[in-house]
Parts: sequence; structure tokens; C-alpha cells
Amino acid sequence: MRRKIVCIGCNSCQAVWNFRSNLIRAIQSEGYRVVVLAPRDEYAAKLEGMGVQVLDLPMKMNKNPIADIALAIRFFRNFARIKPVAYLGFTAKPNIYGSISAYLLSIPSICNVSGLGYGFIAGGIISRVLKALYRVAFANSSLVFFQNQDDIDLFQREGIIRHQRVDLLPGSGVDLARFKLLPRKCPKGRKFRFLMVARVLRDKGVFEYVEAARIILAENKDAEFWLLGSASIDNPAAVSPKTISSWVSEGCITHIHFQDDVRTFIESADCVVLPSYREGTPRVLLEAAASGRAVITSDAIGCRNAVIDGETGYLCGTRDANDLARKMRQMLELPFDRASELGRNGRLFMEKAFDERIVIGKYRKAIRLSIEV
Repeated sequence: MRRKIVCIGCNSCQAVWNFRSNLIRAIQSEGYRVVVLAPRDEYAAKLEGMGVQVLDLPMKMNKNPIADIALAIRFFRNFARIKPVAYLGFTAKPNIYGSISAYLLSIPSICNVSGLGYGFIAGGIISRVLKALYRVAFANSSLVFFQNQDDIDLFQREGIIRHQRVDLLPGSGVDLARFKLLPRKCPKGRKFRFLMVARVLRDKGVFEYVEAARIILAENKDAEFWLLGSASIDNPAAVSPKTISSWVSEGCITHIHFQDDVRTFIESADCVVLPSYREGTPRVLLEAAASGRAVITSDAIGCRNAVIDGETGYLCGTRDANDLARKMRQMLELPFDRASELGRNGRLFMEKAFDERIVIGKYRKAIRLSIEV
């Protein structure tokens, strides 16, 4: 007997591998076969090693309507051939074009709005078109997951979603077995290390991070600033490699390109920073807190969900390098034991509210209910 298929659509195999591997294992454990539709990259082989079928689905973050129509057709043709019992969409284009194609073939779709990204932040005609596409895509979805209440309120307030088939997730959750509590080492003999882990995009707050580093270094504070992440060539908010190199040459940051496993870098850090303009719920902040590291993040939608201000870290003003520097200075001036206590509080917060098993349980229930309808 042929096993039933659940399709997952995403903008990269890398994202599926990094963020959805445990979800895939949970789906497989219930007897489903998983097929991933995404642009094929070096992570496709890792997914195939899990028993996942990967179908190459070329996709770019551009504003070319012809390319988007072609993408929608590819979704439709794959669904018509595979005949999945459910479709799980992640990231904007798979959410939109995958959901529309699934509806045309009477396939239940469960989408995940993990953040609103450049299109919503930029505003203007791009934002209006994106909202219209979401309105069509989500009109008949079985369920739409969001990662913060602000995004739910926005979609409902603006009529992008006119039904109540929505639910709130604690971000993507965090694997508490993989991200263990790591005792912080006393920084004697080395500088206090701030670490930012993110794609090097303007709307991640990278310019504010660099400017705050300049302010702190000008005060001759005993600190260093690491930036872990690569520039995305397929994103209009991307920071050029030339600009990143200039920051390194200036001596204000140490830059490390993208790493599959960030645990070693989090362990070596004293504080993890993400001054983003808007997020779903940032995975890196959950991973840092689960590892027992204090965090500093912006008081922005999504980001503020991941920190209890003054208890697990600090909130700073959005797009405000001066306030970020103030919170960094405050962190630097804390006694070692107090800064470590913030990290331990963060671990307890993750155990209480952000365990990945909560996310997986909600997906299991959603798939079961969508098939039974």
C-alpha cells in the first residue's frame, strides 16, 4: 500500500534542513512520506538522507510576475502528479503560490507566516501587491500559523485574512536537547564578546549593530563584536560584500560566513544581539537563550516576544544605534554572575514557552484535522 504524502514548500532546502528536520521526522513517524518542493541546493542530499524526496523548484526573490506565474504552474503540476494529502507552506512565495495551487486541486494547505520580510517593511506598491496575493492565497487555507500576535492582528485588521482558521506558534520553537544550557566562561584574558547571527541584511539591523560597535569601541570598552552570516545576493535589503569588508578593515567587527551549526559560536559569546526591524519570532534568540546566553534585541514586532526585558536580556529601540549601544554598555557593566543569571533565566523561559515540541504537536494536530475534513 502506497503511503500518503505530505508536501513541504520552502524557498530553500537549507531552510527546511535547518528549521524543519524534527518536524519532518515527526510526520514520517506517523506513516507519511514527505516530499519537499524547493530550489535544490547542497542541503538536498541531507534531506534525501532522511528519506525525503526533494523536487527541484527554481525560485528567486524577485518582482518578476512572469517568473511568479511560472512558479505557480510548477507548484500546480507537481501537486497534480504527487497528489499529497496535505501541503505545508513556509516563506512567502511557497505560502502564496503553493496555497493557490493546492486549493485548485482540493488539497488542504497549512501555511506558516514566519515574518513579513522586506515586502511589508518597504511599503508602497510592493506591500499592496503582497497583501493582495496573501488575501487570495489564504482565503481557503485549512489553517494559517503565525509566530506573533501582532502579525495576526495586522492580517485580520487589513482584511488579508477574513476567517478564524489561524493559530499562534512560539516561533519555530527550539530543540532544547540540541541547544543545551552552556555555562558561561569568565572572560578573563579575553574581551567581552557580542555576537550577531543573521543574514547580512539592512532590515536585520546590521548597520545599527556596526554603529553601536563603533560607539562602544570609541569609549575604549573591553569588548569585541562578531557578525556571523552571509549576504544574500537575492534580496533587495542585502549588504554588499564590499561594505562588510570595509567594516572588518575598520576593525569594528569580526565577520564569519554562514555556519550550519552555530552552537560553538553561541557558547563562545557573552551576549547575542539581534537589532532587527521586524521578525516572526527569531530562531537565533531562542537558541541563544536556550544555551544560557543573555540577549539584546530591538523592541520590534516578533523580537520582543523572545526576551523578558531586564530578566533574560534587554530591549533597545528599533533602528536606534545609540540606544543599542546604551544596552550594550549596560550589559558590559553587569557583574559576571548577574549577566550569567540573565542567561539562566532565558533557558527557563525557553523551557516554559518555546519548546519545539509545542510546534510539532500543533502541526501533527493540524495535519490530522485537515485530512479528516
